[in-house]
Amino acid sequence: MSIQDNKIGVEMNRGFLQIMALLTLETPMYGYMMLRFIEKIGYSVEENTLYPMLRRLEKNGWISSRWDVEHDRPKKYYEITEEGKIIRNKLLSIWQIQNGVIAKLLKEVKNG
Repeated sequence: MSIQDNKIGVEMNRGFLQIMALLTLETPMYGYMMLRFIEKIGYSVEENTLYPMLRRLEKNGWISSRWDVEHDRPKKYYEITEEGKIIRNKLLSIWQIQNGVIAKLLKEVKNG
């Protein structure tokens, strides 16, 4: 994969990962748990991508966090907020429209 390919992938993933995180965090999870869950459904996210995104989502008020210190290793759990649910639904609506447009374009191009 070339550097240009990687840049394209990063740009395409930015919004996609936000939607995916907002969907995933309907159930509280800590970062590593999110990584494993996402891998389980067939996608891969790097830690150095996930954690900065979680900080941005929290700064925006779309997710909240709390520390669980009752076990051997403290874990920071993240969960979607009510504002995050509103944003998630708006993002999903936009994505559905865009997905429909792309499907129509592909059909038109294929049929010439």
